[in-house]
Amino acid sequence: MLMGLDIGATKILGVVASAQGEVLGSVRVASPSGGDQVVAAAADVVAELRAAAGDRTTGVIGVGIPGLVDVAHGTVRHAVNLGVADGYPFSARLGAAVGTAVVLDNDANAAALGAAALLGLDDLGYLSLGTGLAAALVLEGRLRRGAQNAAGEIGHIPVDPAGPRCECGQVGCLETMASGSALAALWPSGSGQPAGQALFDAAAAGDADAVAVRDRFAARVADAVRLVALTVDPAVVVLGGGVAQVGDRLRVAVAHALAEQAAASPFLRSLDLPGRLRLAPLDVPVAALGAALLGKPS
Repeated sequence: MLMGLDIGATKILGVVASAQGEVLGSVRVASPSGGDQVVAAAADVVAELRAAAGDRTTGVIGVGIPGLVDVAHGTVRHAVNLGVADGYPFSARLGAAVGTAVVLDNDANAAALGAAALLGLDDLGYLSLGTGLAAALVLEGRLRRGAQNAAGEIGHIPVDPAGPRCECGQVGCLETMASGSALAALWPSGSGQPAGQALFDAAAAGDADAVAVRDRFAARVADAVRLVALTVDPAVVVLGGGVAQVGDRLRVAVAHALAEQAAASPFLRSLDLPGRLRLAPLDVPVAALGAALLGKPS
């Protein structure tokens, strides 16, 4: 059995899975802030998973975490939504806490591996629409991490000089317009319901303001899809992350925005971006599963 942890700004989700990619159990806790605090919470999740699995897991734990991850050294930089200091030795700290080896990678990369396994694809771009926005690339069966481990950090591409300041320190980044945080700011939910669910429900019920916000948000996500498609031209682009929990309604809205953007461009129409859009499986935690697969013996 394999073990994987998906560490995000709001939650740590751990799973145990078979070598074939079947999720057999999971534990979810809220994410604290700060490197040592995150390690302690992650160690607690590992302990719960081991107890549930009867300690039948392999000796390697895979972890996906936001930020720029140095896979070789197990360190992370710019995990701005977690309050983790630059160069934090996450693999070593967690490994010491749980007594086993830890393989660390970017959380979007882990999710892309999980999505590729579940969808049976070896060429895709994965868009993680969570607290932030990031892309991950599985190209011809291999993750593309980049020379500085920054491949896919499209959320920090500035697109609006008059936009809000981003957590990365720049102004008007795409993440401030096409992410779970951006959606929550556009459509606050006072009912405790996730903002995306509340927005899409209101739009489906005919609320004109909700329709306008939904379409504006979908257009910015479509910008992210187009950016990935025109940069590396993957076979498909998969929508994942917390916002994707609204289901196929998100894919339909983004596909519609892509079609509208291509209406005046024969070049864009020829690429059929709406037809290449996929939704990550909703019944499986793809990022945690992908993290587990990071620790699969080669």
